Amino acid sequence: MIPVQSLGVAIIGDEDQVALMRLAGVERYEEIQGNHDIREEVREALTRFISDPSIGIILIAEDHLDYVNDLLAQVRESKRITPVIVEVPSKFGTEWQDVRAYYNDYTKRLIGFTVEI
Repeated sequence: MIPVQSLGVAIIGDEDQVALMRLAGVERYEEIQGNHDIREEVREALTRFISDPSIGIILIAEDHLDYVNDLLAQVRESKRITPVIVEVPSKFGTEWQDVRAYYNDYTKRLIGFTVEI
């Protein structure tokens, strides 16, 4: 088992999301861009990141969730500790009007209780 302090963060997102996270120090990323069918590109990136034991957190743009819902369900059903997959709201409009409420709900589903900071 890899020590917790050795686990990294990865992101799957558009050019702006990836650039922002790279500035924050995220070294593993998959930049999804263009007007082509991105379904397979997103699925391959998520599959690669899930199978990498050195990745503890995977950030994925909300826009890409429809392409990988089955993969996310498999990870959640496996009850593995890592990777934790966090959905990042889209810059083009999120389905959640209150992002704070979204993350409170997400945290409650993930760990069973709400954390207020």
